[in-house]
Amino acid sequence: MKLRQLHYIVEVADHELNVTAAAEALFTSQPGVSKQIRLLEDELGLLIFERNGKHLSSITPAGGAIIEIARKMLRESDNIQRIAADFRDETRGSLSLATTHTQARYALPATISRFKERYPEVALHIHQGTPMQIAEWASRGEVDFAIATEAMEFFEDLLMMPCYHWNRAVLVPPDHPLASMPQLTLEALAEHPIVTYVFGFTGRSKLDQAFNAGGFEANVVLTAVDADVIKTYVRLGLGVGIVARMAWDPVADSDLRAIDASHLFDHSTTWIGFRRGMILRRYMFDFIHMFADHLDPHRVRGIMDTPGREARQALINDLLAEVSDLTAARK
Repeated sequence: MKLRQLHYIVEVADHELNVTAAAEALFTSQPGVSKQIRLLEDELGLLIFERNGKHLSSITPAGGAIIEIARKMLRESDNIQRIAADFRDETRGSLSLATTHTQARYALPATISRFKERYPEVALHIHQGTPMQIAEWASRGEVDFAIATEAMEFFEDLLMMPCYHWNRAVLVPPDHPLASMPQLTLEALAEHPIVTYVFGFTGRSKLDQAFNAGGFEANVVLTAVDADVIKTYVRLGLGVGIVARMAWDPVADSDLRAIDASHLFDHSTTWIGFRRGMILRRYMFDFIHMFADHLDPHRVRGIMDTPGREARQALINDLLAEVSDLTAARK
């Protein structure tokens, strides 16, 4: 049994039994993957995959159990490589992040700039996707860190820690009627067409919850995953924009007025996380600390080493309270 063979069966399972797609992801040939799977099955004396002619049709019960163990073995193999790499040279390596456009465009640049200044030999890779994609990439080990706001139910396999709270701004042209209101209300906002995020992205659920709770219907006429796209259509006059406050730049967006909406919507929380049991290299701890000051290496290690879901959750709840205090102090 070879580690490479375990990698192949996991990759085939992750590509819905498409051997050609798995081979492309592995940068190898389809016949080579098929051959190694057959050799592994012959060695074990059982089938991992059922076949329909030349095509794989399903995973056998034994194959499902083997693939799950293979995943764990591959993760431990990654951990061994990280430990060895840290002892060889703690300043070299790679770090891959999965996040949404808003985090990649507005929240991460300052952190990445600081990180690259300290670790110029660490290659950074940013993958943008939906919350579900981000969770899947991280749980499969395709990325190191997941950074997300929405749909935390997808991240149950990961150790997620709160980074910061944020809220929204309403973007309008300077001469728009909402710009002259002493304080914006949901009732006034509901009278105008709205351009905002696609549901499931960047705290959109908080917006819908607020309108429903207030008994109003949001007239959403256009949605996008990209705040820059939202701003473009506000400029075209399609409606008022509701975006993350961090997405408005007073210089680049000087033609738009940003109206604070934090009194209308509950705050959202951005989280950072990784697979449980993953070994973090020193520069990974430092990246987390740069992104969220309160998540220093000692505290992160403490959460990682705490046994039991309830005990870990208690520590994370303490962190949430601390993040709330930090947010209130900045106001």
